[in-house]
This record gives sequence, C-alpha cells and structure tokens, in this order.
Amino acid sequence: MKAEEYLLIVVAMGLVTYVPRWLPLVVLNRNPMPEWLSRWLDLIPAAILGALLFPAIFTEGNPRHLAMLHPASIAAIPALLIAIRTRSLGLTAVVGMATYWLLENWSPNWFFFQ
Repeated sequence: MKAEEYLLIVVAMGLVTYVPRWLPLVVLNRNPMPEWLSRWLDLIPAAILGALLFPAIFTEGNPRHLAMLHPASIAAIPALLIAIRTRSLGLTAVVGMATYWLLENWSPNWFFFQ
C-alpha cells in the first residue's frame, strides 16, 4: 500500500469519526431542544452504566450464566448504599472494591459462594 492510500484512509476515518459528532451539535445549537428530549438524553449515561455493570455483577462463568450470590454481587450492596447515601463516586468505588477484596480473600470456606 502506498503512503497516499494510508493518508486517504486516515483522513476518511477522521471524517467518519468527526462528522457524526459535529452534525448534532450544529443542528441542535440552532434550535432549542424540547424539554422531553433533554430529559430523555439525561437518562442515557445511567442506562449505559447499568448495561455495563449488570453483566459484571450478576453473571459469571464461561458460558456466562446468572449468579446472584458471588462476591461481585454481594459487594454491590454496600457500594449501592454508600452511593445513595453520599453521592460520592470515589467513596463508592473504594467501598465496593474493599468489600469485594474482603469477600474474595477473607471469607471462611463454609461461606456460600466459595
């Protein structure tokens, strides 16, 4: 492949990446967004986060299967309570990781997910 072809590919990839991000900003900047659309767009980050976290917390194994009582799902309970109570992302992450670590390393052998 020639250098010009590589350059053309890089420029095309840049346009394909840039235009879909630029176009909504230009269109939405000219007209005010309806209130219902603004409220709907505010829900997207929470939906994406839930979609990313649910499989990691409530499934395990290969192939993946639903497992409600394993360290990740149990560690999610105190993390959720801390998140609701404090609204602190850092504290929530520390509590969740610490709880997970304790469950993985310090739980007795008779515990139900061992």
